[in-house]
Amino acid sequence: MGNKVKYNLKNVHYAPMTAPGTATSWPTYGTPVPWPGAVEMSLEQQGSISKFYADGITYWQAAKNNGYEGDYSSAMVPDSFREDCLGEELEETDKVYLEKATAIGTAFALLFEFDGDASGIKHVLYNCTATRPPIEGKTAEEEIEPDTETLTISAAALPNGYVKAKTGDETTSTVVNSWFEEVYTPTAS
Repeated sequence: MGNKVKYNLKNVHYAPMTAPGTATSWPTYGTPVPWPGAVEMSLEQQGSISKFYADGITYWQAAKNNGYEGDYSSAMVPDSFREDCLGEELEETDKVYLEKATAIGTAFALLFEFDGDASGIKHVLYNCTATRPPIEGKTAEEEIEPDTETLTISAAALPNGYVKAKTGDETTSTVVNSWFEEVYTPTAS
């Protein structure tokens, strides 16, 4: 029996894209890196429905898939992500992260999981870019309330047209069990 509900965002990982794909091939990625402290993800679909009217009716219509865009909040953005994907530089002597206005980020795959009432639901977004997180904070009062760091993430289609993948009720255990070991790409597409 399949899942009826999903809840509990967890197991977020990122994998920097190491070589872009083409219209007929998949990109390559580094090994997925854990991103602990997942709090919330809200990615809205991008695209619209186009309609053509003729003969007094909607004669033709089509939906355009432009990927997803939205916010991901975590306890902290890992320093490794800042360096690998946002283009921050680690100063070798003093070990300080430097943000440069001309830095160019690296595309990455974003892997994550939701719990389900029957089994986990794993996702990968193949072609992501992210904004820098804002610098925010507030003073501690009577109780300590941790702040989160939020990035805007855009997940676009790859040159081969694919945007994301997710596991389902019939996904093989081999794929499910190795989901966070490497970025999933189909063996035959």
